[in-house]
Amino acid sequence: MLIFQTAFRPIAGALALAAITGLAHAGPTLDTVKKRGYVQCGVSTGIQGFSAPDSKGNWQGLDVDLCRAIAAAVFNDASKFRLTPLTTQARFTALQSGEVDVLTRNVTPTMARDTTLGLLSVAVNYYDSQGVMVSSKLGVKKLKELDGATICVQPGTVTELDLADWFRANGLRFKPVVIDKYDEIVRAFSSGRCDAFTSDKSQLAASRTTLEHPDSYVILDENIAKSPLGPMVRQGDESWLNVVRWTFYAMLEAEEFGLTSANVDSQLNSGNPNVQRILGVTPGMGRNLGVDDKWAYSVIKQVGNYGESYERSLGMASAMKLPRALNAQWRDGGLMYGWPVR
Repeated sequence: MLIFQTAFRPIAGALALAAITGLAHAGPTLDTVKKRGYVQCGVSTGIQGFSAPDSKGNWQGLDVDLCRAIAAAVFNDASKFRLTPLTTQARFTALQSGEVDVLTRNVTPTMARDTTLGLLSVAVNYYDSQGVMVSSKLGVKKLKELDGATICVQPGTVTELDLADWFRANGLRFKPVVIDKYDEIVRAFSSGRCDAFTSDKSQLAASRTTLEHPDSYVILDENIAKSPLGPMVRQGDESWLNVVRWTFYAMLEAEEFGLTSANVDSQLNSGNPNVQRILGVTPGMGRNLGVDDKWAYSVIKQVGNYGESYERSLGMASAMKLPRALNAQWRDGGLMYGWPVR
């Protein structure tokens, strides 16, 4: 579901003290979200697998699923969300101003962003790396063969900075072709305005599927930089940060304990104490977040665990067909490690 947000909603930055009873205070953002009746999420302007409209105009992807999951946690209803597509230039301003409650779009956490923007990275929901895509006609096999090349890149991104750093560190030159909107930069690359296109490798893979002759393009094996991706919230409202963070970790914990959208009802009778806490059979976890104790049950039932979201958005059931790799559970050799819901 995509409903555009137009009104700005400034949010107070101060965090209220916890109530004497021990119930965590809802916090200004959660209070506002509840009164409004839906959560407003900032997403990309269209990156397949993360946030993009399908053939019917319904937005899908890993970042959209996280927004739906937050809605399920707050309202026990995953449909109570709205999306604001944001360019890389506008995304931080939209969150700072209160136009959106959370950026669920793919954002790389960095020290500068956490310490200068008044924003905070919440978690990493996709581990990626920055790469380069070229036309096979160019005959390039290695990054260092791009000396003097023109390279398409989005402005205001870590990608742009890391590209410049890599070329400087290797004593090479390049000419940037800077274009703000992602779909326009893909068109510029495919039309030959630049020799190469740099972005996160998952985005390059998504873009390649949209090109007229996808087999004519190669994503080079080498990496320019790390590119962890995840949601961001405003500083000064730890209660809302907790809602977003623990919604994501509940999806990870659900996968680890074998809880799916299909079996979650039968698991309400599980004797596993971890499962009992996650599903609200043992009360208290929701109360501490300022939401209903069935918050995680609603997330799993209506959206699914992290693995389910990954599979339909980026995995073998999707057009992307990306292996889990670093995004596999820690027990399977990946980096996904949910914090305990206890």
